[in-house]
Amino acid sequence: MDRKREVTGHVLAVITILIWGTTFISTKILLKSISPIEILFLRFMIGILALYLVYPHRLKTESRNQELYFAAAGFCGVMLYYLLENIALTYTFASNVGIIISIAPFFTAILAHFFLDGEKLKPQFFVGFVVALFGIFLISFNGYETLKLNPLGDILAVLAAVVWATYSVLTRKISEFHYNMVQTTRRIFLYGLLFMIPALFIFGFHPRMTVLIKPVNLFNILFLGLGASAICFVSWNSSVKILGAVKTSVYIYMVPVITVVTSILVLHEKVTGIAIFGIALTLIGLLLSEKKILIKRKAELEEDDCENCIDCTKLSRGD
Repeated sequence: MDRKREVTGHVLAVITILIWGTTFISTKILLKSISPIEILFLRFMIGILALYLVYPHRLKTESRNQELYFAAAGFCGVMLYYLLENIALTYTFASNVGIIISIAPFFTAILAHFFLDGEKLKPQFFVGFVVALFGIFLISFNGYETLKLNPLGDILAVLAAVVWATYSVLTRKISEFHYNMVQTTRRIFLYGLLFMIPALFIFGFHPRMTVLIKPVNLFNILFLGLGASAICFVSWNSSVKILGAVKTSVYIYMVPVITVVTSILVLHEKVTGIAIFGIALTLIGLLLSEKKILIKRKAELEEDDCENCIDCTKLSRGD
């Protein structure tokens, strides 16, 4: 892989995660006066309109099979993931959701192993998984003065992580179609909005203009629609296309730190000692499970350097 292109992929992933790490806070603020489905529909409607303005060209897919991939990505990455996340935020802390979502790389690695010809999963991966799950269990007891369990919200957050992993694998497959990334993201948004329509009737869609135009609500919904949706989905999908689903998903590890810090500063959420220990275990488990990927990457770089060195070039020519 071209080094400059690879660096671009990493930069895009970092920018995306920095923004996404704060979306839990924006959503939590909006949930005080706007329902989860209303937030979801409005942010992606703004996102798709912005993408049409940026690149107003229709995407023509080559086959029905490709269209099915777009539909599945829209269902998983737009409708189901964010609906689960938004509902989870109504039951538990923003910091909890941000930390729990960080286990998505585990599920991405498992799905990539079966559907993207991923590398063989070693025992170390599962050890890290168990450590991280125990950390998440401790995080669920985060309370103010006494231990407080938030099972429903935390379970919904875990399900959201599984759904996001599925989305990451789907976007990796979609990237192989070599379409324009803005068009690709817009098509995914379109399917997400279509799948959202039945949920509008089930959960109720009654946005009030007087509530939406309040400065704090307007700022946060525009932040979610333009920044976290239109811009970040394009940058994330571009990063997945360059680096691959597994490598890009590793950047989700940054979400807990960003979310916990911003939730303390903005929402004044308290984090207990037992929750901090849980955060540490979760991150240790994540890093432990991915250590083999980092080692493999280092070996690949050393091998590339060796193949390009003068001595190896001479040997290959028989000098």
